[in-house]
Amino acid sequence: MQYQTQTVTPIGAIATSQNKVLRNTYMMLALTMIPTLIGAFAGMSINFSFMAEHPVMGTLLMFGAMMGMLFAVSALRNSVWGIAALLGFTFVAGVFLGPILQVALHLKNGAQLVGMAAGGTGIIFFSLAAIATVTKKDFSFMGKFLFIGLILLVVASLANIFLAIPALSLTISAIAVMIFSAYILFDVSRIVHGGETNYVMATLGLYMNIYNLFINLLNLLMAFSGERD
Repeated sequence: MQYQTQTVTPIGAIATSQNKVLRNTYMMLALTMIPTLIGAFAGMSINFSFMAEHPVMGTLLMFGAMMGMLFAVSALRNSVWGIAALLGFTFVAGVFLGPILQVALHLKNGAQLVGMAAGGTGIIFFSLAAIATVTKKDFSFMGKFLFIGLILLVVASLANIFLAIPALSLTISAIAVMIFSAYILFDVSRIVHGGETNYVMATLGLYMNIYNLFINLLNLLMAFSGERD
């Protein structure tokens, strides 16, 4: 009986720790939506004419700012400042939603499309997160393929800044929806199986999946369902 107790307890402790990380991650993920919404409202009131006049430079500056803040969150992940950096990053990410939201809301059915993109993002996230959590299937085998796909997606996106090919833009958005949906499975699975124990980084990963999923869903909806004056 003593041997069984010594064997079971560590397993139970590990499971409890993993559940705590998952719970804290979901709580923090819900909290990040507040600065994102505040940032999005602020972004919709900002004049992004510079980006319209200089799309290449504007996009590269936005990308550089996002990457800089991502590194800051990663560097501070083990302190309370990591939480502050994460919330600051999500506010800035919300502001950077301004241009696409401005374009969407100038459509006749723009508000409906934004709502559909948000609802679709939520359905995809909760469905895939539930699959990874309930089934407890290990999706770590997807990591290498997803990373390669993400690198190719970034390269194609940067190339299309210069090429500005509408068909390529839609193709990139469609592939991005699939990649970031798969990343939700992968990232939640890593938390469930103890591959990620820092809830700041776990939250950041899931947030980026949701953020990119929303943007690319909205791009597709505007292209195929947008009603222009």
